[in-house]
Amino acid sequence: MNILLCNDDGYQAPGLMALFDALKDLGHVEVVAPEHNNSAKSNALTLHSPLYVHQAHNGFRYVNGTPADCVHIALTGLLGYRPDLVVSGINNGANMGDDTIYSGTVGAAMEGYLFEVPAIAFSQTEKGWHHLDAAATKARELVQSLMQTHLKTPEPWLLNVNIPCLPLGQLKPMQVCRLGRRHAAEKVITQASPRGETMYWIGGAGPAKDEGPGTDFYASRHGHITITPLKVDLTDHGNLEGWSKALT
Repeated sequence: MNILLCNDDGYQAPGLMALFDALKDLGHVEVVAPEHNNSAKSNALTLHSPLYVHQAHNGFRYVNGTPADCVHIALTGLLGYRPDLVVSGINNGANMGDDTIYSGTVGAAMEGYLFEVPAIAFSQTEKGWHHLDAAATKARELVQSLMQTHLKTPEPWLLNVNIPCLPLGQLKPMQVCRLGRRHAAEKVITQASPRGETMYWIGGAGPAKDEGPGTDFYASRHGHITITPLKVDLTDHGNLEGWSKALT
């Protein structure tokens, strides 16, 4: 069992350390992670500047690039072998609903999926690393279960997992859910720089819009670990025929 481990919070993040400790005896686990925090970098690849790989004292390798960069270069030459599983996380905060589009945590896992390697993205639903030990334990349990049942399937898969920040005994069973939706993001924040120029800061995420039963928002709010199978095909299949009639 060869596992490639990545994240978007950086190679020194507590979530990555906890996940490595939880998985390290399940097989050969290698870490290739960003040097610095790369939250909200999605699937971005660095194409116009060189990437460098360094090794930390604990053996983790870190890259001056994005989460997707890390997985990409690992799978195309750095490792020298094809891992059985790509695992990303544990992220410092939720990746639910529309957040998955922007998430560097999900982007790292998705890069593995694009190379036809099964992949999982793990996140905690709140920031602050509260009850991280419980999240790591549940991550290990899921990986162990999938090792026995799903690693030899003919098609790769991509799972997005969000774990409530609760003690182990208070976490409710895993639920397979669809993604919810959010309202539009909050207004951009402006400030004056010391030189009098206007600085712009992206506003916070909007509140949940579609958060009813069956969504990741709903299940996690009620204490459940949520699992959402993801796919990459963005085609609007339901409206292909309509657009074809209108435009051709």
